[in-house]
Amino acid sequence: MSLTREQIAQRAAQEIESGFYVNLGIGIPTLVANFIPEDKHVVLQSENGLLGIGPYPTDTEVDPELINAGKETITMIPGASIFSSAESFAMIRGGHINLSILGGMEVSVDGDLANWVVPGKMVKGPGGAMDLVHGAQRVVVIMDHCSKNGQPKIVSSCSLPLTGKRVVNRIITDRAVIDVTKSGLELKEIASGYSVEDVQLVTESKLRIDPLLKTIEVR
Repeated sequence: MSLTREQIAQRAAQEIESGFYVNLGIGIPTLVANFIPEDKHVVLQSENGLLGIGPYPTDTEVDPELINAGKETITMIPGASIFSSAESFAMIRGGHINLSILGGMEVSVDGDLANWVVPGKMVKGPGGAMDLVHGAQRVVVIMDHCSKNGQPKIVSSCSLPLTGKRVVNRIITDRAVIDVTKSGLELKEIASGYSVEDVQLVTESKLRIDPLLKTIEVR
C-alpha cells in the first residue's frame, strides 16, 4: 500500500520540468535522478561545486575524487563544470536553482521544515539545506509520512530544530502528495489503497481535500 522509496522518488521526478536546474538532497532525493526522463534536459547541481551530475557510476566508472554533497560517488554529464563551493552557494543564494528536493524529519502546517539535526545525535553540520530552502525557487520535501515509531511527520508545529520557516511548497510521502497553501495543507494525491481518512489519521494538521483529488501514478 505505501509507496517504496523508489516510488516516492519516481513521483518526485514528475515535479521536474525540462530546462530546470535542480538540487537533490541526500537520502531518498538522490534516487530522483534515476527517474528523470531522457527527453527532459535537466541540470543537476551539487552545493559542493558541481553543475551537471550524471547517473550513479558502475563499478568500473567509480572515481573516489568525484562525489556529491552527500559523499556519494557520481559521474558527470558532457559539458559539466566543477567550481568552488562559494560559487555554488552564490548560485543557490542568487535564486538560480529552479527546484530543490529535500528529505525531511518534520514539516509543519505553515511549511516550516526540520531536516538537519536530531538533538543529542552527532551531526557534522547543516550542510546546504538552510541556503537551499531559502534560495531555491521551489522546495519539495519527500519523506515517509510517519517516523519509525509511527508518529506523524507532518505536524501542527515542528518540535525539532528548524532548517527554515515557511519554505516548503509541496510534500510527497509514501502515502500522499500535499501542498502547503496560505489556507493550510491541501491533499492533492493519495497512494493507491489509502483513503482520505487513513491519511488524515496520521497527519496532525487538518487537511483540505482537492476536489480533483487523484491517485498517485507510479509504476
